[in-house]
Amino acid sequence: MPCQHLPAQVDTIVIGSGPSALILSFILNGNIPHYNPQKPHPDPILQKKLLNSPSLLDIDASGLTSHFNASRLSYSTQALPINVLLDTLLRPLVDTNPGEYESCVVWRHDGSRRMSHVVLGDSSRPGGQWADNEIAGSWDIGALSYAEMLSLPGYSLEQHLRRAHGNEPLEFYRPTRREVAEYMAVYPSMVKIADSIHLNMKASGILRIDDGFLVRSHNIRCRRLVLASGVFSNLIPPGPSLQPLIHVPRVPFAATKWPLLVVGSGFTAADVILSSPPDQKIIHLFKWNSDRPSPLHACHPRAYPEYATVYRRMKLAASHFSGLQGNCTQLRRRKSTPCDPRNLDSVYEGFPNTSISCVVRHEEGFLITLQDSDGKIYERNVSSLEYLVGRRGSLTYLNDLISEEILGPNQILSRGTAEVSGRTLRRKVEENVEVAPDIFAIGSLTGDSLIRFAFGACVFAAREIFKRSKQSSCAGPHKLPFTSSSSSSLAHKCGCHEKDSSNEYIITNGHADLSIDGVSGKRMQAALN
Repeated sequence: MPCQHLPAQVDTIVIGSGPSALILSFILNGNIPHYNPQKPHPDPILQKKLLNSPSLLDIDASGLTSHFNASRLSYSTQALPINVLLDTLLRPLVDTNPGEYESCVVWRHDGSRRMSHVVLGDSSRPGGQWADNEIAGSWDIGALSYAEMLSLPGYSLEQHLRRAHGNEPLEFYRPTRREVAEYMAVYPSMVKIADSIHLNMKASGILRIDDGFLVRSHNIRCRRLVLASGVFSNLIPPGPSLQPLIHVPRVPFAATKWPLLVVGSGFTAADVILSSPPDQKIIHLFKWNSDRPSPLHACHPRAYPEYATVYRRMKLAASHFSGLQGNCTQLRRRKSTPCDPRNLDSVYEGFPNTSISCVVRHEEGFLITLQDSDGKIYERNVSSLEYLVGRRGSLTYLNDLISEEILGPNQILSRGTAEVSGRTLRRKVEENVEVAPDIFAIGSLTGDSLIRFAFGACVFAAREIFKRSKQSSCAGPHKLPFTSSSSSSLAHKCGCHEKDSSNEYIITNGHADLSIDGVSGKRMQAALN
C-alpha cells in the first residue's frame, strides 16, 4: 500500500483501525444515525421516547434505557447501556425474534458535519484483530457471531457476501475469519472513508499539549483523542520455563512426528487444535474449574459443533483425571455424533490443571515433564508449543502522564506497563466513556468485545466531538473545562446508571451471547430447526 500523507493537524485522532474505529470514522465523515419512526421499535415505551429524539447523536441514553431492566423484552445486562441501546435499535429483538423486525436506524449523510480526523492503524489492512492471524489457526474456521452481528454501517457483511459470491448468505450463517477479514479490508472504500484510514502506522509518544495532543511518532496534532486499540493485540507470553519452546519455527498445518503442545482453555486454543492436520497428535494443557468452566462450555453441539467437540474432549480428560469413570463412559458413548467435524479420539491427550516443570531439548523436539494437581509426574515428547492463555491490549503509545490520567498511578507502578484487558477500564467507562479530558475509549477497551456492542460508545464519542468542535470554533482555541459536574452530566447522557460496586463484573471474552438461556433460546431453536 503506498505511503499515505498525514496532515499536520486534525480535530480528532483515532488510534486503532478495528471495527469500532471504522464505525466512528463513518460517523465523523458526516453519516449521522437517525431513528426511523416508519420502522417502529417493538418496545412501545422506547418507541414513544425516541419520537422526541430523531437524531441519535442527541439522545439521552440514560432516559431511554431506564426501563430496560423492568421491560418484558430481553435486553443485555452485560454490555454498557448505550451499547445495548444502539444494538437494539439496529437489530430489534435479534436474540429472541431473529429476522422479525427491520432496523430502526437510518444513516443520513450530511457533508457539512464532516469532521477532520485520521484513523491510525499499525496493521497492513483495516479490521484490527480480524486483519492479523498471529496463531497457527485456519482462516476458514467460522466466526462465533452470525453475519448480521458483524456488519458495519453503510455496507453490511451480507451485502459483501452477496457481492463476493453472487448469492444470498444462508440464514444464521457464521462467516469464516477469511470472509470477515476481506470484508473489513474493502469496507473503507465501499463507504468512502478510505481517505481517513492510515495503515502501517504505529503511533507512539502521544502527549498532552496546551491545545490538545501531539503524536510525536508522526508529528501530528489534534484536539481530541480516541482510543480504539482494543484488548486483543498481544498474546500473553509464556513463563521462563517454556523459553526453549518459544523460538522453534512454526510450520502451520504440517503434521510432525511428535505431538504439538497446546496450552489454553479458550477459543483460540481450540482454533489451533481444529486447524492442525487430521493425523497431528495434540497434547493439550488447560485450566479446569467446574464453577468457572471454559468459554467453550456454552457452545451448543448443533450451532458450534467444532468447539463442542474440543470441549467434550477436555471434559473427558478432566473426568479421567478426577477418577469419574462413570462420566467417562457416558462421554464415550456419545463421542460418535454426526455433528463432530473431526475425530480427535486417536490424536488428543488432555491434561487439566497441569504445569510444566522441565523442558529438555532433543534433536527432533523436546522432552517435557508435567505435574498434575495431585503431584503425579508425566513425561511427553513434543515438537513445538502454541501458548494461548489469553490476549491483552497495550496503551504504551501514550506517555506516562496520560497513562496515569487514564489508568491511575498505582496501576502503572504496580505492573510497570500500560497493558490492558477488558476489565481495566470497565469501571471507568461505566461512568463515562470519556476516560480523561478529551480522551474517549471505544470498542473492546470498554469491556464490550462484540462488534454488535461497539456502536453506542462510537455514537457517544462522535456526539461529543461534534459538539466540542462547534464550541471551539465559536470560542477560539480556548480549551474546554472538564469538571466533575460535567463528567456526571456526560455519564447520565451515556446511559450509565448507578451500579452496586459489590457486584463483580464478569468478563466472558466477548462471548457471553453464546450461552443457552431464555434470552437466546428462541434464536438457537430457530438456528437448529
